[in-house]
Amino acid sequence: MRIVFMGTPDFSVPALKALHDAGHDIVAAYSQPPRRAGRGKKERPGPVHACAEALGIPVFTPTSLRTDQAQAEFQALEADVAVVVAYGLILPQVILDMPRFGCLNIHASLLPRWRGAAPIHRAILAGDTETGVCIMQMEAGLDTGPVLTRHVTPIASTDTTGSLHDKLADQGAAAIVETLSQLHTLTAAPQSQDGVTYAEKIDKSEARIDWAAPAAEVDRQIRGLSPFPGAWFETNGTRIKAIQSEYLPDLHGPAGEVVSDDLAIACGDGAVRLTLLQRAGKAVQDADTFLRGFPLPKGTQTGES
Repeated sequence: MRIVFMGTPDFSVPALKALHDAGHDIVAAYSQPPRRAGRGKKERPGPVHACAEALGIPVFTPTSLRTDQAQAEFQALEADVAVVVAYGLILPQVILDMPRFGCLNIHASLLPRWRGAAPIHRAILAGDTETGVCIMQMEAGLDTGPVLTRHVTPIASTDTTGSLHDKLADQGAAAIVETLSQLHTLTAAPQSQDGVTYAEKIDKSEARIDWAAPAAEVDRQIRGLSPFPGAWFETNGTRIKAIQSEYLPDLHGPAGEVVSDDLAIACGDGAVRLTLLQRAGKAVQDADTFLRGFPLPKGTQTGES
């Protein structure tokens, strides 16, 4: 198939590589424009942009797809299908209608649950036990299109947004190759009107840990916001990010108090053991390494200066 690939971040890269390896003719890749980053504030292409260039695929980086020029350029590619994965620009109806088989989106949830911007974060934060990938025929609404294929994966009690992100990126890559191979025989199923939820963007105000909350909730907060933006707490005037945790329902103590020598902290009900942590300007460390440089002995009340 003649494919236009549209994506920007790391999550999109496995799908681009998988389509290329499957022998499809990827006539162009669309990605967000390069952004200034690093000490020199030099423009850096995004992950999809860099991958496409390495594969010899022409790259387009328009700031909008609503201009006559952008639409003429897209039309000239004569795509059979566009594959869209976390692209970051709204596709107007005229673009959605141009490819022969329309535009297919790889969405990291089991639609209609978690439509929107942050489905992986929200699934963990909500305590979902499973998630997955849907290959959806795109329409003008926000993730409202009919679903061609769905692929389920369990959410482990140790999963972070980072680990689940990687699982779903690989799952999405396999799913889009499989879906395209069967496209002529598939019928897209409309999404149910029941069970619709929206995955709002993560706000930094959600990141501060409230130790008075139940431990199960705190554990999900830590894992759901890892690695970004990172759930955090303060102690001795230092902000500490909790990157990974373990839920301990049978360990109790005053909320916010360190209740073991291996960095278990009591919550409103139960406790969590912090297994990976990070101080500002430092690398992520396991608990043993962290405690050697920043002791938090049993009985410490976090939040005290």
